[in-house]
Parts: sequence; C-alpha cells; structure tokens
Amino acid sequence: MRIKKNDLVIILTGKERGLTGRVLRVDPRHNRVVVEGRAIVQRHRKANQQGQEGGIIPREAAIHASNVALYSEKAGRGVRVCARYVGVNGQMFVTRELAMQSFGEVAAKVKKVRFAPKTGEVFE
Repeated sequence: MRIKKNDLVIILTGKERGLTGRVLRVDPRHNRVVVEGRAIVQRHRKANQQGQEGGIIPREAAIHASNVALYSEKAGRGVRVCARYVGVNGQMFVTRELAMQSFGEVAAKVKKVRFAPKTGEVFE
C-alpha cells in the first residue's frame, strides 16, 4: 500500500468527496484505511455488567484505499505516487542497485521513499 498512518489524504469518492483528513489506521490485509473525522457511522452498543454504558456511539468507518489519494500541499490536490530510491546527494533512482552504485565503493544504506512524479514531491 502506498498510504501510511498519519498521511494527509483526500477522499476521491462517496458523500465526503473532496474532503481531507489524517489516516488513523491502515489495514493492508483488507486494503482499507480509517481517516480521522470522515465516514462517520453510528454503532449501537448494549450496556454490560463490566460498567460499559449502552447507547449510540459515532465512530469512523474504514474506507477502501483506492478511494483515497495522498494530498499534495504543493499541487493542492491528490497525487499518485511511486517508489524511488535515494542515492548520493538526494538524487532519485528507479532501482536500489543504481542508487547503491551512486555511492561508489562505500556500502551505504539506500532509503526508499514515495515520490510524486507530476509534482516532484517526496513523501517520507
């Protein structure tokens, strides 16, 4: 998944289309995300003997990851991202091998980042 916890995302479909929010949880197994303050549903909870009160509790529902996009502050809209590897002096490479070669003989750890090709933005 290209979306991680605490990312700022924009909702692409549904009744909350065009609204932004922070990602609270990511479920890569089911390809879903929970966005703060968005997709509010009401859960009816029954009271129990452990002291938990009953009532109607509003909470955020999961949204499919294909219905949200990373929000770019630079572009002011959602952007698509791809993976890039950071080489020497912050230069971007498509493969890890090319990034390692840029360091020369020194065995350096190469960092993988999310990169928006249209805006040139890097999401850490």
